[in-house]
Amino acid sequence: MTSWTAEAPDHDDVAEFVPGPGIERLREVDVDLFLLRSALAEVLQRLDFDDTHGEWGFGVLPVTRRPGTDGREPVDLSGRFWIRPDDSYVEIPREELVDEDAYTELVPEFAGTYIEEVVDRLRRVVGIGRVRINLKQPFNANSWHRDPEPRLHIPIHTNPGCLFVVNHHCTHLPADGSVYFTDTRSYHTALNGGDTPRVHLVAAITG
Repeated sequence: MTSWTAEAPDHDDVAEFVPGPGIERLREVDVDLFLLRSALAEVLQRLDFDDTHGEWGFGVLPVTRRPGTDGREPVDLSGRFWIRPDDSYVEIPREELVDEDAYTELVPEFAGTYIEEVVDRLRRVVGIGRVRINLKQPFNANSWHRDPEPRLHIPIHTNPGCLFVVNHHCTHLPADGSVYFTDTRSYHTALNGGDTPRVHLVAAITG
């Protein structure tokens, strides 16, 4: 047991990104964080986060939508996931399956903004479906679940207490202009253990 306490823990690297199975920083693309934050602030003067799941500390701002919709129906804001919710350890599905390929239209308030440019750049790198901006309130965590598809994450606002866990790997995703691949087909969660909201642009990968 003495060997366990022989060296002091490193308190600095926990505020950095550490790649691992199911989570990587993309080399093909990055973004201008100042322009991204400025564009979001501009859009938030006209739109608010949907707080349908506010009791979970979770807000959603749709960036893309299905033609003919406003992008704020329940299926647009969340969608199918699998969870083992209790001590039976039995996995069950929740919510509707989402046709990610149907999200071909930009929500009009994002037209002409830097966020539209970011979406276009992501589409040139990989096939993407829904694009949302997700808000996670302080001292809050998502469920431990898995999704039908992997996701791209771009942190816009974060703090060192925000962590992303994929299977057994846990790391911080700094807001430094990086784009992160997260294999959310694996069991995963995100938590905000800091004092400020966590805001990520999230795109579902379809191909």
